[in-house]
Amino acid sequence: MHAFLETERLRLRRFTLDDADLLVELDSDPEVMRHLTGGRPTSRERIESSTLPRIVEDYLQHPGHGVFAAFTRGGDEFVGWFMLVRDPDAPAGEAELGYRLRRAAWGHGYATEGSTALLRHAFVALGLRRVVADTMTVNARSRRVMEKVGLRYRHTYFPPYAPIPGSEHGEVRYSLDQDEWGDSANQRKNLHGLS
Repeated sequence: MHAFLETERLRLRRFTLDDADLLVELDSDPEVMRHLTGGRPTSRERIESSTLPRIVEDYLQHPGHGVFAAFTRGGDEFVGWFMLVRDPDAPAGEAELGYRLRRAAWGHGYATEGSTALLRHAFVALGLRRVVADTMTVNARSRRVMEKVGLRYRHTYFPPYAPIPGSEHGEVRYSLDQDEWGDSANQRKNLHGLS
């Protein structure tokens, strides 16, 4: 299947209904799921009957948006997924950025690289007004990625979810508006000596 987006090291493509094994493996790692479910895996039944069909349907309902499987370019090693999804309750012109990577892919800059590509897609190709991202307050790794790609902390909130370790500190919302992205992209270029 052809790439949806490519970066220097990553190839993002749409998921298919045949990709259940990838998601089962990813969601079976307690460390990957620690800040999502307290480490509990997602069952194969749920992935096959609900998660994957919903992902595939979303490509049709919201062109240019979705959850995308990420692979290394050349090696085709599954890294995890990146998402840019529409929330039906959110204002028009807004989407949510997210990522879930295999533990073996942590610490290689993939989360920053894939997120940067999706932000560019959001603001340039789709013309979105705002991109938001949420994570647990205690999820320092994810917060660092959000900050590296230019998202800004907005507020902390306490959703009514079942408690998991760290949930007592709440969730944080980050966001980036299109005009802020333009400024931050130019600043990043200047920092790296690019024109």
